[in-house]
Amino acid sequence: MIRFSLLAEDGAARRGRLETPHGAIETPVFMPVGTAATVKTLAPADLEALGAGIVLGNTYHLYLRPGHERVRRLGGLHRFMSWGGALLTDSGGFQVYSLGAGKGGDGEGKGGGPSLVKMSEEGVEFRSHLDGSRHLFTPERAVEIQEALGADVVMAFDECPPALADRAYHERSLARTQRWLLRCRAAWREAEAVKAGQGPAAGTPCALFGIAQGGLFPDLRALAIEEAAALDLPGYALGGYAVGEAPEQMWEGVARDAPRMPLEKPRYLMGVGTPEDLLAGVAAGIDMFDCVLPTRCARNGLLFTSQGKLVIRNARFADDEGPIDPACACYACRTFSRAYLRHLFKCGEILGLRLNTLHNLHFYLSLMREAREAISRGEYARFHAGRLADWSPGPDAG
Repeated sequence: MIRFSLLAEDGAARRGRLETPHGAIETPVFMPVGTAATVKTLAPADLEALGAGIVLGNTYHLYLRPGHERVRRLGGLHRFMSWGGALLTDSGGFQVYSLGAGKGGDGEGKGGGPSLVKMSEEGVEFRSHLDGSRHLFTPERAVEIQEALGADVVMAFDECPPALADRAYHERSLARTQRWLLRCRAAWREAEAVKAGQGPAAGTPCALFGIAQGGLFPDLRALAIEEAAALDLPGYALGGYAVGEAPEQMWEGVARDAPRMPLEKPRYLMGVGTPEDLLAGVAAGIDMFDCVLPTRCARNGLLFTSQGKLVIRNARFADDEGPIDPACACYACRTFSRAYLRHLFKCGEILGLRLNTLHNLHFYLSLMREAREAISRGEYARFHAGRLADWSPGPDAG
């Protein structure tokens, strides 16, 4: 199981420690996304060198390929991907939203075309994006799959509706997600009881986090958090942010919702986001973040620096002998010039994508380390304002 300790507070911002069966995680923390049991272009040793103590895996994708039962037979996800740190798996709820183009159970895609999902009280029937085969995710099935994968933290199955959907839709969706949460808790308790009876050979205990939805409606969010907190789960998450609303709307909602979550439990903001989003989340009292943004941007040539964003493919860097970021100590910045990195990117060389990814993850993880230190000093507000000033307007990326 896990244990969370609150070590320091600075306003709403908090520093903590999340102890898992695979090591202690200092929070606030950013979790690199390893969708298919790998963080794209990197090896586990790279992640260890960067100081990443926890990685996220994708339940939907791992269920389809290679299959959760195969992963179980091969010793669980940690052994399968040779990762000694902690693992968190999502439940597949966001993929349901994505496949359905944000429409849910009416069988219509966003543009009026056919959806790949059909939602009901039982769960979600969907077609694989790989071969079109039909599958059914229920709350019980989502827990079963994650238990088979053997993650340290597993997520409840939910629907992630678009933030700007109307209130009636959010009310229906939230009510169903709350009922699914009760079913997830029952399935998780049963699975953990069976595991306990089988002894250490049964694998790592998993900790279930509940997810609070509710869109941009304060009363729905408050209801979702209150009902989830009453279940006394190991941790809680805010879902359904960064799905169509403006950043300022998200920051306002998270600042309102995060303090409502249990003080003594870890708080997770799912699928967020930009460096500005992370710092706003920390200011609100969030402990855990994940997002594909730093790795996806790296593969597209967009790099984050202490002075703002930099697009390495741009012609202005063709003869630039300087590092990506003079203030950065990552391997890419210590070793290679912007000119060389641009050359690799323009040639389509895999090394360029790898070095870009190393840099962006180093930036994100360092940002969280600096945030933790600022909280401990009681200077988070000053740190936050200083970073925003550094990034705006930033260097000309064009």
